[in-house]
Amino acid sequence: MHTPRKRFGQHFLRDQSVIQRIVAAIRPTVGDHLVEIGPGQGALTVPVLKLVHHLDAIEFDRDLIAELESRAVRGGLRVHEADALYFDYASLQVGKKLLRVFGNLPYNISTPLLFHLLEYAPIIADMVFMLQKEVAERIAAEADSDHYGRLSVMVQYHCEVDLLFDVPPMAFHPPPKVQSSIVRLQPYRECPHKANDYELFSAIVKQAFGQRRKTLRNSLRDLIDAESWERMPVASDLRAENLSVKDFVAISNALVSTK
Repeated sequence: MHTPRKRFGQHFLRDQSVIQRIVAAIRPTVGDHLVEIGPGQGALTVPVLKLVHHLDAIEFDRDLIAELESRAVRGGLRVHEADALYFDYASLQVGKKLLRVFGNLPYNISTPLLFHLLEYAPIIADMVFMLQKEVAERIAAEADSDHYGRLSVMVQYHCEVDLLFDVPPMAFHPPPKVQSSIVRLQPYRECPHKANDYELFSAIVKQAFGQRRKTLRNSLRDLIDAESWERMPVASDLRAENLSVKDFVAISNALVSTK
């Protein structure tokens, strides 16, 4: 019996009704190229593998890999011993088939892992993740709300976000001290609000929320001078939390046009 490791943020899903509900949300079908992050003891791996021909799994804990492979009831499982936070997901793509990614993300690395996955949005069809409820709420938050922040803007720039349902702590072993939520992220094939300079857009969002209590004129003073603000489509006395994804893109694109 594998002992859950705190340093890996391991909480193994045990509730069969919750497992069935998550698999239904993933909607695996034959022909899909599915990728599971953090399969653990295979609670989702096994039922998903019954519905598809092939499944790639990214697992960092080598002690779990042999157990995982032994529980796979049919062929087609390929386990990669790797850190999901640094894994090259493009290496899994075959031809032009998009990846479908799912998993119970370790709570201690979920935010940086989401940022890493956004880099691969063009080759991902959708993502269904179990996350700490607070993180899921931040992802789905709208402007002018308490949970709205950099993560909200960057995920929503790339993806359509759907909060699906909550999962109670007692569905896991050991039970986490927080509530969990299932969220679906579906990358846009073409972003509704396109940044002409993505790196600049990303830098503006990061810096604005890094000093979120300051007005944009003050938080972005290193990127936008007083003269440039006169030509901006957004008022400089607003704060980061007041701006939509569209607003941040508008600032970025206006700045590009003034260079």
